[in-house]
Amino acid sequence: FDINDFDETLPGPWEWDLKRLVASLEIAGRDNEYEDVVRNKVLLRATRAYREAMRGFATMGNLAVWYQHLDLEAYMKSLADQIDRKRLKGLEKNIAKTRTRDSMQVLTKLTDSSSGEPRIVAQPPLIVPLEDLLAEGGVRQNLEDRLHELLRGYRKTLETDRRHLLEQFRLVQIARKVVGVGSVGTRAWIGLMLGRDGEDPLFLQMKEAQESVLERFVGKSAYANHGRRVVAGQRLMQASSDIFLGWQHVTGMDEVERDFYVRQLRDWKGSAEISAMLPDAMELYAHMCGWTLARAHARSGDRIAIAAYLGKGDTFDRAMADFAVAYADQNEKDYAAMQSAIKSGRLVAEFGY
Repeated sequence: FDINDFDETLPGPWEWDLKRLVASLEIAGRDNEYEDVVRNKVLLRATRAYREAMRGFATMGNLAVWYQHLDLEAYMKSLADQIDRKRLKGLEKNIAKTRTRDSMQVLTKLTDSSSGEPRIVAQPPLIVPLEDLLAEGGVRQNLEDRLHELLRGYRKTLETDRRHLLEQFRLVQIARKVVGVGSVGTRAWIGLMLGRDGEDPLFLQMKEAQESVLERFVGKSAYANHGRRVVAGQRLMQASSDIFLGWQHVTGMDEVERDFYVRQLRDWKGSAEISAMLPDAMELYAHMCGWTLARAHARSGDRIAIAAYLGKGDTFDRAMADFAVAYADQNEKDYAAMQSAIKSGRLVAEFGY
């Protein structure tokens, strides 16, 4: 169990991350129609977990903190007496499902092997193979050459053993992939690579990295390449990162220079089904999130100073909960304004993607 999504990572005030966490939990609780008192318990569970974990980390040596992680299997055993057997089985099933989210699962989902070798199937506008995107000719060859250059340069950012592993795969096909809401408009490609045979796939995602939105508040990154900034943040704050994380800087067909980071498309990545959570499960999830965020901050920041600031009481916990409620109130007003704009025709919304 760990943090993900590091596109905006940049050293800054630690409490910003915690505010984002509790605001998200409050909004999720409202969406799930929890009562006020239930949502408050969830928020306080997250902030207390963060505060108590940080105080624990402050007493540890540097190496001990570095090796801390939340072992899901051990955590599940500790929950056995706290939640009913049916719900525990549901959590175990979700964990097992996450462990199937690898390159073989992507191969089954995104490719077709009817012509012999696996090929990425077009799913426009979300996934479009390069050969469907551009007609055969100089323009397509130019783009393909630049993408190959991206992958060749990326290899140099890997550790020697991982570079050796990567070089046992050959690139078979490249496709454009539309990414999440926060990244719409940026370049993203996926590459299908094969190892020993058609049943030995590796899917890599090459995603454009731009300057962090936090730069205008906390200053520029120490890294000239924003792909490297993303990778550095992930390696620092995660207990176990993707072995194929790397970065590259290339010039596009439009002669614009862009930074990219590269990772596996799937690497046992999964997410909790927030909308299906009952209150007690949400409390446990909030606790896990609070602890994990504290671990990330203990590795990347001054854990002793943060723990001293937080103290032993719940004053900070309650302040964060109050912030989350105020943020969620504003969030609802913003959403209502957007709905009004759609209804009046001032804003056009497309549904179905």
